[in-house]
Amino acid sequence: MRKAHLTSSATYWVAKQFPVIISCEFSYDVRDPFAVTLILNSEGEHPVRWVFSRELLADGLTGSTGEGNVTVWPENDGADGWFLWLEVGRDPHTALFEMPADAITEWLLETYRLVPEGQEASWMTWDELTHLIE
Repeated sequence: MRKAHLTSSATYWVAKQFPVIISCEFSYDVRDPFAVTLILNSEGEHPVRWVFSRELLADGLTGSTGEGNVTVWPENDGADGWFLWLEVGRDPHTALFEMPADAITEWLLETYRLVPEGQEASWMTWDELTHLIE
């Protein structure tokens, strides 16, 4: 199996003045080439798993993107460099996370080496998906 994995940290902004550093893990598997999985608080008692589009994450590195449960946008703070903001959930129950963009960018490049952009459909195992529907 071909996979890409990134273990990192994220700042969970519980409130405007209350940041909490948590562990997070990004994973990508060629068996589901359109999606990435993000596990927040991956070393905690109650990890939270979000699965969303790889394209959404990539687009979020260059501009604001996303509707519904996941939105992503970049920010350059000038001093420490680029960050990626990720908001998950639906109003009024959303959570905001700040992550270093460089590590995510490198990891995404690794996923594109596994499955190039535009070739995702050729990696789909349609028989497996049909079996899941039945």
